[in-house]
Amino acid sequence: MRTHPRSFCPWFRFLVPSLLIAVLTAHAQTEKPVRARDLGVPFEGTPGQFNAITDVAGVEVGSSTLIRGEGKLKVGEGPVRTGVTVVLPRGPKSTDPVYAGWFSLNGNGEMTGTTWVEESGLLTGPVAITNTHSVGVVRDSVIAWALRNQLMKEDDWSLPVVAETWDGWLNDINGFHVKKDDVFAALDSAKSGAVAEGNTGGGTGMVCYGFKGGTGTASRVLTKEQGGYVVGVLVQCNCGRRPQLIIAGVPVGKEIPGDEPYADLSTPVPLPGSDLKGDVGSIIIIVATDAPLLPHQLKRIARRASLGLARTGSISGNGSGDIFIAFSTANPEADAEPGPNTVKTVSNGRISPLFEATVEATEEAIVNAMVGAKNMTGINGRKVVALPHDRLQKVLKKYNR
Repeated sequence: MRTHPRSFCPWFRFLVPSLLIAVLTAHAQTEKPVRARDLGVPFEGTPGQFNAITDVAGVEVGSSTLIRGEGKLKVGEGPVRTGVTVVLPRGPKSTDPVYAGWFSLNGNGEMTGTTWVEESGLLTGPVAITNTHSVGVVRDSVIAWALRNQLMKEDDWSLPVVAETWDGWLNDINGFHVKKDDVFAALDSAKSGAVAEGNTGGGTGMVCYGFKGGTGTASRVLTKEQGGYVVGVLVQCNCGRRPQLIIAGVPVGKEIPGDEPYADLSTPVPLPGSDLKGDVGSIIIIVATDAPLLPHQLKRIARRASLGLARTGSISGNGSGDIFIAFSTANPEADAEPGPNTVKTVSNGRISPLFEATVEATEEAIVNAMVGAKNMTGINGRKVVALPHDRLQKVLKKYNR
């Protein structure tokens, strides 16, 4: 029995678009993310396998991304453009602390737990990054997650490290949309390997140099003669203004003007010389290494992240919270009781290559955050454009880069 064309066509008419959408969706999900090196951006140094903080053995990264709603801001409802990112120095099951040091280039921001890092030289558990008004819930949720997974005793104490940048240009930041389940999901999803960049995790709603910013990462591998150590960096980039942006020594921000967020910040009228239109965001930088370093040396490493940031044009303005932490996965059981414990360390005379690797990886991680980001529209229809890949390549070519 033959099927009449009229009885077949309606069914076929609905099937074909559905199949097409499925194919396009599958292609989008499997499409390889574009990174700065893919566009020909010339960076110094040799990256690791993933060119990510996870190139440091044992380090895992997880995230939860919250994107929902459109249109006018309704506090408590949305639109929502936020999330949380976590970095676990020894993976999700370890309670072994790592040596760490932190540094504040400009303190208009928050990174909890750092007074104990400074005092003890140790970091226990993950480093988490979120938006400015979700620090508290993320901190408490990290403790709850550790209790759930029996990484803490029922009467134990914890001082988690949680940092923030402000995503209120695109996100309903006063709606407190990050919840305990989101933090648990980020921690439970932590893994090694490639790290999602751009509009993801805590970086979902961030703006960097007037383009869409967010999460970025990169790594460097030292030569055998330098120790063969690995340095990995992860950033949550929400800093800078468009004219400041420099990529590979090229004034990209000045070459690609227009469509800049914050352009309508006119109330109150700024006084001459004020920084109302200076940096209105922040950047958090996490540096990991497998080089055996002591806490005071790791503070020196954290300071060098400042130079990588400066390479991209930042002046670390008054309104920017630029806070960095560095840790070493070497020297396991360094704090084991009852001690004394034997530890190894790189001599100060051989630490400069690690400084260089930190600067290089930080610079690239910031650029990767912008290259990996996509256009985003948030509260009240505010749109932040992504760094256009084709125009970036043309500008680099113009300057023979």
